[in-house]
Order: sequence, then structure tokens, then C-alpha cells
Amino acid sequence: MVFRRRNKRSWPERLKALVYPQGGWLRAGQYVWHRLSRLPDPPHRIARGIFAGVFISFTPLFGLHFFASALLAFLMRGNMIAAIFATFFGNPITFPIIAVSSVQLGHWFLGTGVDAVPARLILSAFANAGGEIWSNLLATFTGDPAQWGQLRHFYYGLFKPYLIGGLLPGLIAATICYYVSLPVILGYQKMRQKKRRDRAEKLRERAAARLRARQSADDGASGGN
Repeated sequence: MVFRRRNKRSWPERLKALVYPQGGWLRAGQYVWHRLSRLPDPPHRIARGIFAGVFISFTPLFGLHFFASALLAFLMRGNMIAAIFATFFGNPITFPIIAVSSVQLGHWFLGTGVDAVPARLILSAFANAGGEIWSNLLATFTGDPAQWGQLRHFYYGLFKPYLIGGLLPGLIAATICYYVSLPVILGYQKMRQKKRRDRAEKLRERAAARLRARQSADDGASGGN
């Protein structure tokens, strides 16, 4: 196949790419922004998609961020592809800040203040909860007893505070990204349109010059005869 990698990556390399992409996060961020700015849609629709993706990245819907951001962008009449790209606002660099602050803020809103929970414990708690949900679903077919007690503790101790606490900072961050990206995308699209017009004008000038040269050559040949 044309787009197949020449050297197939090993599983450790693939796992590393999930945490630290090749070229670094700065290059990855530049690539995402480049793709966003080149989407064939009006700037306000792309900016709405960015709003949706950034906002969803502050929710504890891990594994569903792509689908949730696309759905929110659809409801907002925004660009769904832009929303999916914008979920990369939540990455291994920003996740510790988003997770810890959202959980703490959620507990403060709910009046169930607790000590700061490290980001690694939040991530492991979500991973364990996902495994327990899967085990309980399998238990309906195997007849094994389902255990929902730990999931209840996880819901009230982490998931609910994370969900509530992430709404305000998510809304703030998404609004900032919307108003920052809108004029930038608008300017970028105008610049691309100007380049297209300039390129088309140069092609017309070249075509006209060739036509004039051909006519001059024909006139010269006619005069010679």
C-alpha cells in the first residue's frame, strides 16, 4: 500500500506515541492547528467546533470524548471534525491540571471537601472502574456475583465531582479558545483566498502573454508571406 509505514512500529513505540508523539507535543499541536485552520467551513462553525472539543475535554467521559464532542458540535451547528481535533486540548500535559482542579472544584461545589487527589490516582481509579464495569457486564452471562459497591464509591468520590467541577473551567477555557480562534481562522482563510486569487491572476497573465506571443509569431509569419 502507498501509505503503509516502511518500518513497522513495535508495540512499545506505539504506546509511547500515545503519551509522547513523534516530534513532541509542540509539533503535534502545530499539526492539529494546521488541520483546523484548513477545514473547508466558515470560521464561526470551526470555532464552535473548537469550543465543543475543548469543553468536552474537561469532562470525565474518557473514551467518549470524540463522540461527545462531535455530538455537542452537531447540536451547536459547529464543525464536528474541528470538535474532534480540539479534544486534544486534554492531553498528558494538561490532564493533571484539568483532572485535579476539576475534582477539587467539584468537591467544593458539593460541600464534600477532600484533600487534593493526585492525577495518577484519578487515572488509575477510572481504569479500575472501567474494568469493574466490564466484569459486571460479563457477570450477567457467567452467573458470577456483580460488585457495584466500589463503583458507587467511585461515582460519588470522583466521577460526579469531576463532572460538576469541570463545567466552569471547561466553559471558560472553551469560550477563550472560541474568541481566540475565530479571528485567527478568519484571517488565515482570507490569506489563503488572496493567495488563490494571486495565483489565478498570475496564471491568467501567463496565458495572455503566451497568446500574445503566439499572435505576434503568426502575424510575423503572415507578413513574411
